[in-house]
Amino acid sequence: MKEIFLSKSISLIKEYKSYSKEEIDKILYGLEGLYLTISKLAVIFILSLILGIFKQILLVLLFFNIIRYPAFGAHANNSISCLLLSILLIVGLTLMFCNCNLYIIPKLIICSICILDFILFAPADTAKRPMTDAKKRKRRKVYSCLLAISYSIAIIIIEGNISNLILISLIIESIMINPISYKIMHITYNNYKRLD
Repeated sequence: MKEIFLSKSISLIKEYKSYSKEEIDKILYGLEGLYLTISKLAVIFILSLILGIFKQILLVLLFFNIIRYPAFGAHANNSISCLLLSILLIVGLTLMFCNCNLYIIPKLIICSICILDFILFAPADTAKRPMTDAKKRKRRKVYSCLLAISYSIAIIIIEGNISNLILISLIIESIMINPISYKIMHITYNNYKRLD
């Protein structure tokens, strides 16, 4: 299915303009990412509809993607691993935290651990997108730490389900920037250091 989508898309694109091999490779990379994202989201959305947590999943994904932008984080080596990890973390944690009422002390402890994780490890690059620019790395660290602190304040102030959904997104991103996750997934960490 993916190959059909990619070949038809490239054929359509080539009809309007001539591209070099390098440009075609970049377009293919982008199209493959788009295809994988859409197919993964479709599975997650269908699963969330079956489980009755569709709105909660939408909010978790919104909060997660906002904090993921400056903090980056690990990417699975293949689409199946990515899908399984996404289901485990996004759907699993949302299902687990959706209807539980956490007291303030556990929330403070979790938020403190997450903030420390962001201070130590954000932003976390990938082999395909190493962050070689030191200024951008510092800027992204500041943004991601400020977002983690803002999320933590919101988690403490806001009551009920929304607080849990923000907490889930903070936990997921903390996991994705931690070097332990990189080791578990057998992917390289601090890739920019290899290019300096």
